[in-house]
Amino acid sequence: MGVDISADLPPVPASDASGAFIGLDIGGSKTRGIKVVDGQVVADHRVGSANVQNTTREDAACQLADLFAVLGADGVSRVIAGSGGIDTEEDKRALAGLISPHVPGARISIVHDSWLILAAGRARTGIAVIAGTGSAAWGINADGVQARAGGWGYLLGDEGSGYWFGREAVRYSLRRMNQGQEPDALSRAVLERCGLQDPNDLIRLFHGDKGRHYWASLGSVVFDAAAAGHQAAAAMIEQGGTDLAALAAEVAGQLGLTGPVIIGGGVGENQPALQDAFRRHLAAAGCTDVRVLDADPVFGTLFLAEDPAFA
Repeated sequence: MGVDISADLPPVPASDASGAFIGLDIGGSKTRGIKVVDGQVVADHRVGSANVQNTTREDAACQLADLFAVLGADGVSRVIAGSGGIDTEEDKRALAGLISPHVPGARISIVHDSWLILAAGRARTGIAVIAGTGSAAWGINADGVQARAGGWGYLLGDEGSGYWFGREAVRYSLRRMNQGQEPDALSRAVLERCGLQDPNDLIRLFHGDKGRHYWASLGSVVFDAAAAGHQAAAAMIEQGGTDLAALAAEVAGQLGLTGPVIIGGGVGENQPALQDAFRRHLAAAGCTDVRVLDADPVFGTLFLAEDPAFA
């Protein structure tokens, strides 16, 4: 089926760059795909997450079927897909196996979605940091050496992610309850968002079937509370920035880089308070070229397909 599952993207032949290809960004909450013909985006569609870390293989297959039904596979000779949870060759083969039936004969390249952030930032070398539903850092230097930090998933890490902030808000509310304190502004916001009256009910809800996307969406209450002057919420943001900076600094140290560092993901791109904390702690580690992603990561696939430097 012409599946290329190597971690490195080889130089793109002229026929690939000038023909049709499909780029996919498979995130924790949604999947976006674009079809590009002769360098122009001719189709663009979003569906739910097709990341098998976040949903069943069957649901991921259905999401991809819906996506390709809209994008179409006519003339497509290559697919470039970035996804979270791509840690092993087995992960790549599994994802390629879900994609290949929709593009028979196409060459499929699978990369970790961190690479899309760097590519969407038009950088050939540097460090990409994802702060979305989950969190991770990845980088590549001029010698082609790669390094990663974090990306272990919500049970083992994901510090500074939407899920992490949502969980910390719940933990804060439960600690106040244990200490016999009435809900404060942050705790009340958590309860209101969850449709609850008693903080004790958060335990049952959290261990129920809501899923990580639900709790990641709750993270916004932390930023709202901090903006209103809530000190504990501000401290959570500071800690999140510290932890994300530590991931980036770890990758920078391994690769001998000082930048650029590009932060993306829904939380990383849209929360200035987190960006400020991230910048300050990275500067202390010697990394001052920090940029916020200003393009959707899926367009990183276009950069990769056109740039033979990604070998």
